[in-house]
Amino acid sequence: MNKQQEKVLVAALCGLVIAAAGAFAVQPAMAAGYQVDQLAQVTGVAHWDKLNVRKWPASYSQKIGAFNPGSHVWVERCIEAQSGADWCLVGAQDTAGWVNSRYLTVVHDWDL
Repeated sequence: MNKQQEKVLVAALCGLVIAAAGAFAVQPAMAAGYQVDQLAQVTGVAHWDKLNVRKWPASYSQKIGAFNPGSHVWVERCIEAQSGADWCLVGAQDTAGWVNSRYLTVVHDWDL
């Protein structure tokens, strides 16, 4: 094995280690989550305000959209929070992201 092949091998192994570390870092958040796949309505938001949609499940995360009170959203999954309310991945029309679950109420009687 020449020097060039050794460098390629070392670089490949470093890449695998980094990819594996990234997978382990994401795994706890995925394990703490739970599937919902349910329609919900935005509630608990003042009629003059909007529910912010975040890029990641955290209040300090970048705002990427907002839903009006009473809007219907599809809840894909939620992540259990260690303190406070859970965060849910939701989508409606062209907006998809994370919202605080305390502002969602499951819609039990809905027709397709």
